[in-house]
Amino acid sequence: MKLNEKIINDFNKKNIDPHTRAYEFIAAGIKDVEGVIKKLTAFQIAIPSWALGTGGTRFGRFNGVGEPGTLEQKIEDIGLLHSLNKSSGAISLHIPWDIPEDANAIKQLATSYGLKFDAMNSNTFQDQQDQLNSYKFGSLQHVDKAVRRQAVDHNIEVIKHGEALGSKSLTVWLADGSSFPGQLNFRKAWQNTFEGLQEIYAALPQDWKLFIEYKAFEPNFYSMTVGDWGQSYLYTTKLGPKAYTLVDLGHHLPNANIEQIVSLLMMENKLAGFHFNDSKYGDDDLTVGSINPYQLFLIFNELVEGMDLKNMNHATDLAWMIDASHNVKDPLEDLLQSIQAIMIAYAQALIVDRNKLQEAQQANDVTYAQEILQEAYRTDVRPLVAEASLRAGGAIQPLQLFRALNVREQLRKERGQKIIATGL
Repeated sequence: MKLNEKIINDFNKKNIDPHTRAYEFIAAGIKDVEGVIKKLTAFQIAIPSWALGTGGTRFGRFNGVGEPGTLEQKIEDIGLLHSLNKSSGAISLHIPWDIPEDANAIKQLATSYGLKFDAMNSNTFQDQQDQLNSYKFGSLQHVDKAVRRQAVDHNIEVIKHGEALGSKSLTVWLADGSSFPGQLNFRKAWQNTFEGLQEIYAALPQDWKLFIEYKAFEPNFYSMTVGDWGQSYLYTTKLGPKAYTLVDLGHHLPNANIEQIVSLLMMENKLAGFHFNDSKYGDDDLTVGSINPYQLFLIFNELVEGMDLKNMNHATDLAWMIDASHNVKDPLEDLLQSIQAIMIAYAQALIVDRNKLQEAQQANDVTYAQEILQEAYRTDVRPLVAEASLRAGGAIQPLQLFRALNVREQLRKERGQKIIATGL
């Protein structure tokens, strides 16, 4: 399904008056509002290829209707999202879930929707059909050299797929670890993993980056071979300048100070970017900003301060991707909500008065420093996000237009009632 520009323009015309009033009101009080709008317009968040279908839990999966049954249909769905909000201009492929049979054709299709290919993602956390060796007891950490060889070869294969599509980075997330004391020799597991990562790193094209993701627990509950940002950072520093630590907001123990982690990694030039989601208890993979929007703002506050200090391009120098599981919501609606939450947090961070905040910090004025941050957080920046979408050719209210057009019902008619999205 491809949206006609006239449909979006007609929808915006019907809603332009209240938007204009709201935008002019907030814009009057923001310094360099045009600069803020420009940054918002340029900011793009990648959608993973597996996120277009209904997710599930260990207990079950309740499929939706009109789900994309092919990679081509997934690209169509991401193109639909991007036409609505103009902030979803990239796709992140997971291999072997979504292997492009014809890379040129897939690349052309993505281009027709205004999409680029973001980081490629390997999968050594589950066994595939006809796979020779099992990852039940790990992949790169495995005691069997043949299993480790298989995992390394898979990652190199993913790099080759990415080269054909124009991607520039590889994300490695490992389920490796142990569930019981004594099951694993920590030192040998670390060394095996590092040797495998060295081979993968050596296979990177010159202009590529390697992202190493970490996770505190699950699927293993006693130890994870890349269990926290420190372990990932250790790998990346030993590997070299093309290796970076990737932060998934759900991959931390409860109450972890993620904004401080972000600040330190950026200071050391080792922050790869983000997998966005939200959580109440663990790696819940909930809609971005649905549980703790203030934390999301605080993370972006550190990001904006750090990127500006290093003269980084906000839109391109770090990787941004959704990584949530849409178990009970329409996946496309959930993604629209997630993108909106990210853009709101980013906009709030952009309007923080940096000079006053620095003065308050230097004066140890704790109360005023808190007030400066909360003033930005409490500002309703939704009109700024809407204006950025409008100027880029998107909808003022993407989710409302999605529902007004009854998109899911149209997809059901096109694809059927019982199509199950590939890859999950």
